[in-house]
Amino acid sequence: MLPAAVSQREKIREEVREVEAALRPDVVSIRYNIGEDWADRWAIFFRIVLSDDAAKNRLRQVANNVEWRLAEHLDFDALGVHAYHNFRSESEQAASREEAWA
Repeated sequence: MLPAAVSQREKIREEVREVEAALRPDVVSIRYNIGEDWADRWAIFFRIVLSDDAAKNRLRQVANNVEWRLAEHLDFDALGVHAYHNFRSESEQAASREEAWA
């Protein structure tokens, strides 16, 4: 059975945009996809690009704030997904140029 997150993609997109805007300039972008994790459980996989300053000088604080804000805006239990958060700096993204993170 598909989780509620699949049918609520537009709501998720809007909430993620709000969090992204609220946390600028520390957060450059937040991308995500919904799928199954390694244990075949439904999940939402966040890919968060942080400014170089935030990643270098305040990583723990900013990462915790991002995770908290996303959880505040999105009820992961109600959406039927587990949240995974992956972070990288703007410089790391520029070097790797992974399209999924852009």
